Amino acid sequence: MARLSVPSGSGRSGRRDTYLVVWIVVTAIVLASLAACDRSSFVARDEVQRVASPDGRLDAVLVEINAGATTSYVYEVYVVPQGASANDTTKTMIRLDGATRNASAYGATLHWQDQGNLSVEYLQARHISALATDGVTVAGELVRIHLRPGIETPSAPAGGMAR
Repeated sequence: MARLSVPSGSGRSGRRDTYLVVWIVVTAIVLASLAACDRSSFVARDEVQRVASPDGRLDAVLVEINAGATTSYVYEVYVVPQGASANDTTKTMIRLDGATRNASAYGATLHWQDQGNLSVEYLQARHISALATDGVTVAGELVRIHLRPGIETPSAPAGGMAR
């Protein structure tokens, strides 16, 4: 019976093979570790404005989402019962991507026009998603959103709204 022998790799060739195997193993471990990371931990979600409705039963909430230096700020508008948090289970009414308040400040401003009408003021936005186009009922009250582009806030500081 013939025997198959594999050279053990001597000299430079053997060391190169060993380094290659070590490099592959280390790379695989690093990639597996990165894949296991919770990507949501890299995204900051900050409540940057909360405005009570005229009767005090509801709050309009503006949340700033910052996913890092390669993305623009995203702003989500929520209406919640007074004091409640705006979280992932709350229905987003409006989503503004890259909204600005002046040439160097990102963000938007919330104002109640009256009990059932909320205005969202901003200078411009790259993209707008109206997720609740007919309004939303919160605590038995129908609230409608009114977008007001072209409103500049000259005193807004540069950068995002979260500090």
